[in-house]
Amino acid sequence: MAMPDGFKRITLHLARSREFPQGSARHGYEIVAPLDAANHLDVEAWRKNREACRVRRFWAGERTELGHLVHRAGGKGGSTWVFDYDAAAADDDEAGFRLGDHVWVPGEYVSIRDDEGEMHTFRVVTVDQVA
Repeated sequence: MAMPDGFKRITLHLARSREFPQGSARHGYEIVAPLDAANHLDVEAWRKNREACRVRRFWAGERTELGHLVHRAGGKGGSTWVFDYDAAAADDDEAGFRLGDHVWVPGEYVSIRDDEGEMHTFRVVTVDQVA
């Protein structure tokens, strides 16, 4: 199945932190999502292609998690983006901090709150066209 236009594969690696002073390429996410011309998450394209919006969480020493990128009502600005690994459970969701406001280009940083409530900062490493 071909992806719709504007879909990108975004790779995030854990940024520098107390636990990982150099950051970590073994901890992160791979996201398939639509971006608009300004490299922001495209809500309208997401609405039309929800099933194609995927997330893969890789974390050294843990099982890889596969899920969906979901746009929900609530949060600052009236909506929020979350990574949902099980549609039947809400306690596994990981919420991004204002992900809709971020420009998704290499070198930028985003913050994601894990399912245990801890906030982590990630660096955008690559943004590639999805074939």
